[in-house]
Amino acid sequence: MRPCEPARNVQNPPRIIIGPMTLDPNEQINEVQGAEGPGKTQAETAARLHALEERLRELGSVMVAYSGGVDSAFLAGTAHRVLGEKMLAVLADSASLARRDMEQAITFAGIIGMPLKVVQTEELDRPEYARNDANRCFHCKDELFDTMESLGATLGFTRIAYGMNADDTRDYRPGQRAAEQHEVLAPLAEAGLTKLEVRTLARAAGYPVWDRPAAPCLSSRVEYGRTVTREVLEQIEKGEECLRELGFRELRVRHHGDLARVEIARSELERALTMEMLDAITAALKQAGYKYVTLDCAGFKSGSMNAILPAEILARRGA
Repeated sequence: MRPCEPARNVQNPPRIIIGPMTLDPNEQINEVQGAEGPGKTQAETAARLHALEERLRELGSVMVAYSGGVDSAFLAGTAHRVLGEKMLAVLADSASLARRDMEQAITFAGIIGMPLKVVQTEELDRPEYARNDANRCFHCKDELFDTMESLGATLGFTRIAYGMNADDTRDYRPGQRAAEQHEVLAPLAEAGLTKLEVRTLARAAGYPVWDRPAAPCLSSRVEYGRTVTREVLEQIEKGEECLRELGFRELRVRHHGDLARVEIARSELERALTMEMLDAITAALKQAGYKYVTLDCAGFKSGSMNAILPAEILARRGA
């Protein structure tokens, strides 16, 4: 295997159960006041957690769309704590899921002993997904929820939930429309839990994913209008693995054909701005197959590809 190249055939590691993780909101939740604004206190976060738990108990059983990110991991972990074996985490394996993310998702499920089913999704076979317009995420989630509905019919699950939090309703996320059409539940958002509160609660629970940087699918790196292919996704993944080997933690390789536009978190950007490191970044991305490499001086920005979308599309928050 060439350096930096992620393995594409990942075998499920054995589940390792290190004992139940418990959460006492009265003792373990750190205050979030100040970070979230006036009035956001430990007691309010505990109340939202209680509302989440009660909602899950009310469901009785549920499948959770699980990616391994902090939101879906916390939702799935809480559902497992509340419902035990009456929940199932469903991880979609496709070309748009980085192998690193898949491995981490499987490992976390093993750590807490959570029931996990890995399913294959084929969104790349949908022309409306591959053409990569502003509705790409809708077609991805539509494929996922179709697959989960078929699985639920076989296993006896009637409700599906996913990890949308209260902050997500403010962003342009076409996948939310797919969730609405499939009547998929968003228990975190229903309980009013924000991203910061989810991270706080995940940390209190001892979940190692609590501070994991956001990791959307690899297709989100491809400029709108450029066809998404397996080869493009593998190139992006390889490029990002190379940058991680250089020691960067929060980053994106934005794919513009032969050009790679590298975004690195501003907190790490100073380290990138030496001639030695710039040469290393350039060599890494050329090794991944890019002809030209540029470093975005604005640093990493989640959803930066959306900047080119028309204002009328961006105005559809959660559309």
